[in-house]
Amino acid sequence: MLQELALDYPLPKLLIEHRGLSKLKSTYTDKLPLMIDSGTGRIHTSYHQAVTATGRLSSTDPNLQNIPIRNAEGRRIRQAFVAPSGYKIVAADYSQIELRIMAHLSEDKGLIDAFKKGLDVHRATAAEVFGVDLDDVTIEQRRSAKAINFGLIYGMSAFGLAKQLGVGRHDAQQYIDLYFDRYPGVKTYMDNIRQRAAEQGYVETVFGRRLYLPEINASNGMRRQAAERTAINAPMQGTAADIIKTAMIAVDDWLNTDSSVDAKMIMQVHDELVLEVKEKDIEVVSERLAKLMSNAVSLSIPLLVDVGVGANWDEAH
Repeated sequence: MLQELALDYPLPKLLIEHRGLSKLKSTYTDKLPLMIDSGTGRIHTSYHQAVTATGRLSSTDPNLQNIPIRNAEGRRIRQAFVAPSGYKIVAADYSQIELRIMAHLSEDKGLIDAFKKGLDVHRATAAEVFGVDLDDVTIEQRRSAKAINFGLIYGMSAFGLAKQLGVGRHDAQQYIDLYFDRYPGVKTYMDNIRQRAAEQGYVETVFGRRLYLPEINASNGMRRQAAERTAINAPMQGTAADIIKTAMIAVDDWLNTDSSVDAKMIMQVHDELVLEVKEKDIEVVSERLAKLMSNAVSLSIPLLVDVGVGANWDEAH
């Protein structure tokens, strides 16, 4: 409600900003200095394997996975994580991994072709949905296509998409219908996965790990619909979790056996691995890291890895 009011009135907007800053202050800027280990001079998070339903690692004490990166204040907190003298932070993350997994799972020819050709998938989607050439896609059309791409993999309804894009529900439904018309494999996959989940009570990642959905046949409509949305997204998030863990093992094996490089893995944040690397080894580590992550598993489309380098975590991301 506040977010809707903030579109037209200044006070709700200020309240939202204050709430965000207050949370950052109480969660990070006040607490992080108190969590520095006296022996190492570092902050050590704890990772848990069996907390999230999708299998992603969760981080606590402190939670380093929830630091916002879409605003300047959140990025300033990331700037506090600095490399020692003579070292740099190297951050490598999978690009649009859940959309790539969707292409693999749905076997949709249009999506697979876009990724194999190395196209900007949001621009390619906009061209398909709005019926224009790739070169003629506007910024607004790409933004809408991006919202559709990410919204649908989270099971977003026409109402939710309309709210996000600031358009009418009818227009949002038209966008979704056009999307499914251009990418029929995605529609078929979503219908099939909902039906399969209802029949067996679980869905699976690409690698066969089960994700149970106890509410998938609930008599309460809202609970059932929430479980259906999870049924669509869980195989993608779960597969992404499997992939990053496989990549972590590969990177760790390499770092433990190659004594010629001075580097260590210090964080994992969703689809991102963060390393601390000696400056002389930056190029070698960056190239090897991208290769190991890209080849961690074999899908029908390539996995793309973006690697950044900086004196602090924000610069590297």
